[in-house]
Amino acid sequence: MNPKPLQRILHTEDEADIQTVVKIALETVGGFTLRTCGSGQEAIAQAPAFAPDLILLDVMMPGMDGPATLAALRALPGMENVPAVFMTAKVQPSELAQFKSLGAIDVIAKPFDPMALAARVRAIWNAQP
Repeated sequence: MNPKPLQRILHTEDEADIQTVVKIALETVGGFTLRTCGSGQEAIAQAPAFAPDLILLDVMMPGMDGPATLAALRALPGMENVPAVFMTAKVQPSELAQFKSLGAIDVIAKPFDPMALAARVRAIWNAQP
């Protein structure tokens, strides 16, 4: 179980409707502090000052996709070891293995249950060594 409490989540998602659902699910229901970014470039710009405990990344985004965004975030000082979780509809076993090989600690399948999202994120966080 992770001894550090989860509070600050950086969420990167290009779809405005999903941004809104995740914001409500994680802030209102979950009580987390959320910073929402609409692109990988925005996440890279916002991450150092926001100092997230956890990164939630959409996989398929125009321009810089989730895996490329994660690689760029990992190159930033202080972001090297921040746990990351991908959110995607691509959840075949081979795809899940690929996402984990890129450094994700887990994958949340889309569509997801908004009322269960905060509990799922907290469970992923608490399962870390």
